[in-house]
Amino acid sequence: MQENQNIEWKESWRDEYIKWIAGFANASGGKLFIGINDNGVVSGLSDAQKLLEDIPNKVRDILGIVVDVNLHGSSAEQYLEIIVEAHPYPVSYKGQYHYRSGSTKQELKGAALDKFLLQKQGKRWDAVPVPNVSVKDLSVSAFDFFRAKAIKSNRLSEDILLDNNELLLEKLHLTEGNYLKRAAILLFHPDPEKYVTGAFIKIGFFRTDTDLLFQDEIHGHLFEQIEKTLDLLFTKYLKAFISYEGVQRIERLIFPDAALREALLNAVAHKDYGSGIPIQISVYADKIIFWNEGILPETWTVENLKQKHASRPYNPAISTAFFRTGYIEQWGRGTISIIDACIDYGIPAPTFNYDSSSVTLEIRQGEKVMSEKMSEKMSEKILDLIRYNSKVTTNELAEKLEVSTKTIERALKVLKEENQIERVGGRKEGHWKVTEK
Repeated sequence: MQENQNIEWKESWRDEYIKWIAGFANASGGKLFIGINDNGVVSGLSDAQKLLEDIPNKVRDILGIVVDVNLHGSSAEQYLEIIVEAHPYPVSYKGQYHYRSGSTKQELKGAALDKFLLQKQGKRWDAVPVPNVSVKDLSVSAFDFFRAKAIKSNRLSEDILLDNNELLLEKLHLTEGNYLKRAAILLFHPDPEKYVTGAFIKIGFFRTDTDLLFQDEIHGHLFEQIEKTLDLLFTKYLKAFISYEGVQRIERLIFPDAALREALLNAVAHKDYGSGIPIQISVYADKIIFWNEGILPETWTVENLKQKHASRPYNPAISTAFFRTGYIEQWGRGTISIIDACIDYGIPAPTFNYDSSSVTLEIRQGEKVMSEKMSEKMSEKILDLIRYNSKVTTNELAEKLEVSTKTIERALKVLKEENQIERVGGRKEGHWKVTEK
């Protein structure tokens, strides 16, 4: 036996350990052992009999819950086992809320406390009603966009779509009594940041992790943010490689647009909007990273992502609206769609990393795309340098183009195979010759 999510050892009793009991009660329950040191060795208690009576009474008086306290061990090495059940309602320690996470206890504050209290009430963050905002404050264009998308997706009857905005919100379960829910504000308000801090998206293009070249911020209702972000990614941030089939010009992005769309929708739908931190998209020459505060709908691992078929969305009301518009094809399938899109495109499967509060999705460029990039863009630069100096060396090319010598060697190999260049003479005394077409 060792300390973990549900087990804690204490060598002696202090009344402050009632906080640990509250932490277990607010999490998944657990056991607190008194009279066992940090190494898991029984150290014994001289006042075990007294504590056997005092602890249950103190816990009841301070926390308002009942715990089982059991006495174990011989008379010389007695220890106590305090069994704490998980409670369906919040358990407060003198106005504080503690929570057991891993093998540590933490006091919940701010957004974390709000989330905890809502979960204990069976509510999600996006379902909380918001005072002092009405339907007339919402964006007409957002409703028009929603209706057009929903009609095209055939996921709402035309009768519902012909209802006025008040009835539409009610049938989408975005109201509670006379109040609009937070999800309605995010989906349809022209300036949701007035009510929800950090409800926007940041995009940046990085040369390195510390060298930001340019960036943009996307504001507005969620539908507007999604459309503007995708447009910026496709037109400003991501390069397309150009090729021809006969006279037809073909442009191919280094990443599949289907994967980018799903990655963005996942970030928006599963973001923890109570965190106050915007979604962040970091674009590099060879990768793109989506980051958002929040968690995956379930505790998924990279290995079992493909075996998951459905799960409850992190923001159900927002996800429902996305489903109605056709943004989301099927709940719980977004991550699988991203994986499949990348593999079908000939690039590696994306990497998912997550901790207790955030999710990171990274999509990397594949060797196939690298070859296209090399043949389309770099090859032209190499040909120009060879025309200028036919005796230019591999090292000189690598230095001028700011790439590795191996990259130059691969490019030269491709150019020779395509009969665009040839080597005249030996490696040291010879020179390059461009075969002009």
